Amino acid sequence: MSKKILVIDDETSILDSLAGILSDEGFTPICVDTAEKGLKQLKTEAVDLVLLDIWMPGMDGLEALKQIKENYPELQVIMISGHGTIETAVQATKIGAYDFIEKPLSYDKIILAIKNGLRFSRLETENLILRQKSNNKPSLTGNSPAIKNLKEQIERVAPTDAWVLIRGEHGTGKELVAQSIHRLSERSTKPMVEVNCAAIPEELIESELFGHEKGSFTGAQTSKRGKFDQADGSVLFLDEIGDMSLKTQAKILRILQEQTFERVGGNQTIQVDVRVLAATNKNLEEEIEMGNFRADLFWRLNVVPIQVPLLQERLEDIPLLVACFVESLTHKGLGKKTFTDEALAAMMSHTWPGNVRELRNFVERLVIMSPDENISGKTVKNYLQQASSVSESTTDPKTMAPYQKLHFKDAKREFEREYLIVKLQENNGNISQTAEILGIERSHLHKKLKTLHIELSDFN
Repeated sequence: MSKKILVIDDETSILDSLAGILSDEGFTPICVDTAEKGLKQLKTEAVDLVLLDIWMPGMDGLEALKQIKENYPELQVIMISGHGTIETAVQATKIGAYDFIEKPLSYDKIILAIKNGLRFSRLETENLILRQKSNNKPSLTGNSPAIKNLKEQIERVAPTDAWVLIRGEHGTGKELVAQSIHRLSERSTKPMVEVNCAAIPEELIESELFGHEKGSFTGAQTSKRGKFDQADGSVLFLDEIGDMSLKTQAKILRILQEQTFERVGGNQTIQVDVRVLAATNKNLEEEIEMGNFRADLFWRLNVVPIQVPLLQERLEDIPLLVACFVESLTHKGLGKKTFTDEALAAMMSHTWPGNVRELRNFVERLVIMSPDENISGKTVKNYLQQASSVSESTTDPKTMAPYQKLHFKDAKREFEREYLIVKLQENNGNISQTAEILGIERSHLHKKLKTLHIELSDFN
């Protein structure tokens, strides 16, 4: 696919000349005669580089450059001018221009500047991908039947453009599965864009996903590209999608169907090519029954479902996982520690309700706190007992008696219900005070109470 070059200049002869030169060199020229038209063009079409004149009627090139770098910081801009001065060139460079070329334009100079600018953009993207890869594990660790089956599923689905719904409990490695799919896909030349739907306030998630125009709401001092826009041609990973509001779910569904959207406060339709991977630890079928999740969105996302196994289902992978964690911690300067066979056996007999994340935290704790270079089975058991004693009241047989005959999800739901009832009683039904004590958003607590069929009127 040829690179798209946006040319903004008020001189028709310059536009015609550059259009011909760029076409001859295999580029796709997009020519407009005002800065305003150029900025509008950027909202509807992704381009690879901009040639921008400085002196134009209406908005001048320097002001247009400021707006381009605010909204598209990765886009390289080459300034062109027939009345250039050193002061103007310095100012443009400070704003973020890649290069500055004086008129009359030299054919060789303009093509060389464009190729260098595109090469610079490619290197920046490659560096971002390398940083992204270096911050994450290159592959899923383990040789158990469960993890082998998971790897096989990833290898089959990765080369396609199918949407994938990744399901699994907290700490099982859903994000790592998404990264593995992206890494093995044809879209791996562009970085994967990640969004944690549970971490973004409901009132801001639309702006985060779709972007917004300047002045569209209080605090929107500049326009902003959303995650869908940033992921054009790549992969968007929507983590904890079960926590997304119904209103946002409806907009997500439309994008999945049409691959188009408008920014918050905007009326320009933006076309994108995005592959979506979604993850959740929730039972979405139950969420659908309770009216918290759209069935049509579920079926749209659930083209290829992937279930990430619990650590309890792959305990034989613990020695490899521990070795991997120790190696990573050693690179961080925490020192080399060795776990004995007895230590590994002790860890393999533990249930690990927090899954791989809990195991990693436990290994790091031992590497930091244990004075011994060879960590023994006795040391591991002592630390596991200490961790268990923190939650002794919840693991006491008498306390657990009401939950013993329930399935895990039903027991978890019942415990959450009883816990929230106690907390609401302690705060006389004050929802804001209860949410603050629990450390969660008020809206999230309201949603949880509705899910668990807890009526606030019972506490008045």
